[in-house]
Amino acid sequence: MNSLVETMVDAAWLDITKKMERISGRIGDSFPHVSVNGRYDDNELDWWTNGFWPGILWMVYEETRNPAYRQIAESCENKLDRPLHDFEPLHHDVGFMWSLSSVASYKLTGNALSKRRALTAASHLAGRFNSKGNFIRAWNGTGKEGWAIIDCLMNLPLLFWASETTGDPRFMHIAQAHADTVMREFLLEDGSVHHVVVFDPHTGLRVGALGGQGYSAFSAWSRGAAWAVYGLTLAYGYTQNQRYLDKAIEVSRYVLKNLPADRVPPWDFKASEDQIWAKDSSAAACLASGLLEIAKYSQGEIAEYCHRSACDIMQSLYSNYFAHDSAEEGLLKKATVSFPDNRHIEVPVIYGDYFFIEALLKLKGRQTLFW
Repeated sequence: MNSLVETMVDAAWLDITKKMERISGRIGDSFPHVSVNGRYDDNELDWWTNGFWPGILWMVYEETRNPAYRQIAESCENKLDRPLHDFEPLHHDVGFMWSLSSVASYKLTGNALSKRRALTAASHLAGRFNSKGNFIRAWNGTGKEGWAIIDCLMNLPLLFWASETTGDPRFMHIAQAHADTVMREFLLEDGSVHHVVVFDPHTGLRVGALGGQGYSAFSAWSRGAAWAVYGLTLAYGYTQNQRYLDKAIEVSRYVLKNLPADRVPPWDFKASEDQIWAKDSSAAACLASGLLEIAKYSQGEIAEYCHRSACDIMQSLYSNYFAHDSAEEGLLKKATVSFPDNRHIEVPVIYGDYFFIEALLKLKGRQTLFW
């Protein structure tokens, strides 16, 4: 890591710690998703992003040992018991929710209750597996019984962790089956990925693809590509199965080849000329963290290229997208939740902040992963 990157890392970390001191008390044990007029919102307990704020708190706690951050994170985790036990509203994103809250807590504190919560969530996730199509169902609702989405790759670590923790391989078998289906059905020849693939829930046969939060069914939603890069690399980390890392590198090549000069992607690489203006800084932050994982598991030119690319992305995010304005609670500006739905375009989002901090701490030498 060169001196310019080291300077950026130190400056960004100082800014993050100052902002956390300012906003953590105000946000408290609520569940932010997007920043509206400089202030993070609060969401229903079963919302898919509800693990990212406690995840941020746990990361900063591990670095600073400030007990206030641990207390807030634990309070968030306690609140999540309600959707965990209500069960019916839950979806495949229990991985996002309990990996970054309960698995994080267990890894850092050894809390036995956190372990039980995470294993319960893993059982819920395993229960969404369709054995005919070898996929994990994404969302609830009539007509969506056969829908699977690229995001779920980031939920699979909860299953891998559950097998590693209990010694029971059934969770791992489900995670690998879903990952194999993704590689077969989601990845396009040019290295881009579908957001949504639809299967017949009774036969398991593929029906088709949907655009989802991308421009079209065959476009290249940038956050979906970042999910694929990071999620497949995490699958490799647990299994040492080379095909997962190879595919992660393949998708990363597509993304890096198509990044604009500032290294932060549009919301969809194949969006029309009148829509491609909208950025997604959260995709860039997730991509940077995923590239650092590829670099960790690779050697030679691939490792050097992925590490250098991650550093370039992080430097651009800090220089061009970081919200230095003390009035803004979010860290990264210009993340886009869903352009097709005209929902939260170019605003700070909590998962963009999470991945920025995670990648920054990797550059600082942090080894703990909550995934």
